[in-house]
Amino acid sequence: MRDPFDFTGKVVLITGGSRGLGREMALGFARRGADIVVASRKLEACEAVADEIRALGREAAAIAVHVGKWDSVEALADAAYERFGRIDILINNAGMSPLAPSMAEVSEELFDKVVQVNFKGVYRLSVLIGSRMAEGEGGSIINVSSVGSLLPSPYFPVYAGAKAAVNALTTALAREYAPKVRVNVVCPGGFLTDVAGDWAEDPEALESVMLNRFAQPDELLTTAFYLASEGSSFTTGALIRVDGGAMYTK
Repeated sequence: MRDPFDFTGKVVLITGGSRGLGREMALGFARRGADIVVASRKLEACEAVADEIRALGREAAAIAVHVGKWDSVEALADAAYERFGRIDILINNAGMSPLAPSMAEVSEELFDKVVQVNFKGVYRLSVLIGSRMAEGEGGSIINVSSVGSLLPSPYFPVYAGAKAAVNALTTALAREYAPKVRVNVVCPGGFLTDVAGDWAEDPEALESVMLNRFAQPDELLTTAFYLASEGSSFTTGALIRVDGGAMYTK
C-alpha cells in the first residue's frame, strides 16, 4: 500500500519556515520526499534550514520575505515559481503574537503590524499562489491560525482578531479556488518550540488544557500531512484544532 504521506515530487512553500513550527514542518515534509521553499524575514536563518533540508537529499530554496508587505510577498511567489515551476502545497505559518498590558495600551503601530503579518500576508500570498494552483494542477493551502482565535484574551486581542480573520478567509479561499484547490486551517494550542512564550513555564496555564500538557513540535506534523495529502481529498474549508483540548486562555 502506498504511503499516504509520501510527498515525493511535491513542492511545499512554508512562510515562517526558519523557526518554531515552520521549521518543524519544513523538515518533516522534506523527510517525506518534498522539496521546500523556506521563507522568513531573515535570509541567513532560511539558509540554515535549507541546508538541513539539502542534507536530507531534497531540494530547497531560501527566500527572505516580509509577509506584511505585498511587494515582498509578490516577489516571494515569483521567485518560488521561477525556482520550481509550481507550488503544490502552501503553508501560511508566519505570524507574531506580542502581548499588551491592556487593550487600551495597544498602539496603532502595534495594531497595524500584527494585522499585516498575521492576516494581510496570508491573504495576499494565498491569492497569488491559489490562483496559480487553480489554473494549473491544483494544490492544497494550509493556514496556520491559533486556538487564540477561538478563545480570545484581552492580553492579545489584535492577534486573536487577525487569526479569526484567517479562519474566515480560509472559507472564502476554499470557495474561490474549488474544486482544484483545497484550503483548510489548523489552530494550534501551546507548542513547546524555541519561540514559546512565558506560558510554557507557567503551571497555571495547564489548568486550561484537558490533556494537562503542552505539545512537542512534531505533534503538529500528522495534521499538516493529512491536510496536504490526498488523504484529505474531500476536506476543504475545515478548521482543525490541535490544542490538547484547550478550554480558555489567560
